[in-house]
Amino acid sequence: MANYTTADIKALREKTAAGMMDVKKALDEADGDLAKAEDILRVKGLKGVTKREGRTASNGLVIAEAGDGVGTLVEVLCETDFVAKGERFGELAQQVLDQAVATKAADAQDLLSSTLPDGQTVQELVDAANATIGEKIEIKRVARIEAPHVVAYLHKTSPDLPAQIGVLFGSEGGDDAIGRDVAMHIAAFAPSVLTRDEIDPATVEHERKVAEETAKEEGKPEAALPKIIEGRVNGFFKEAVLLEQAFAKDAKKSVQKVLDEAGATARGFARFRVGA
Repeated sequence: MANYTTADIKALREKTAAGMMDVKKALDEADGDLAKAEDILRVKGLKGVTKREGRTASNGLVIAEAGDGVGTLVEVLCETDFVAKGERFGELAQQVLDQAVATKAADAQDLLSSTLPDGQTVQELVDAANATIGEKIEIKRVARIEAPHVVAYLHKTSPDLPAQIGVLFGSEGGDDAIGRDVAMHIAAFAPSVLTRDEIDPATVEHERKVAEETAKEEGKPEAALPKIIEGRVNGFFKEAVLLEQAFAKDAKKSVQKVLDEAGATARGFARFRVGA
């Protein structure tokens, strides 16, 4: 008879986020000793790290911190939503975010190669969690925004999951309310850039050609083509450019207009959606 209870299985699953069968096998091998079973899961997990490298990690969470003119946003991925909403995974994400803030990391590679206070690198921390949890875990993206005022906003797309969309918005002037309103707008409308100057000219030219070909296919008069093409290219800008988008709370105004009325100037933003 197994020397452990259903409560032991639940506790070990919650602590390690390992699968049900893996937990049971580990407890059997450890004769019910929870600490030994956790070590067994970790050792077996380490053996499988290389095998997991080819797997797809498309679940996970975003986590952020903002204050004193700096914001940091991190995306941490795993394979299943079960792991994503687990306490162990959340603790790992917080530890990774704390390190990103402490080291002023601006990209994932810098963060992974940085050394934690205990002497291990973030990559080693992730590998150890990978082993214990039994899934591929990946620090996908890191963003850092510096501005006189930075707001962080996290959005849950499902009440059962941690935040799946994260935004940083940096501005000068205005107040917390306008900063949060724009951050929420960014979460909902997913702009690509702050201003149209940031869009590759080749991309704009491609949009112009598509607009021209579409107008001709529709049989529009030759004389009207320039105006039609320009209108459609401007429509592209209004979708991609934050400051030109119609504001979420008042579609009659652009984001630029709303910021102007609040006495604020946008300085930058970052937006992550898990797995996107």
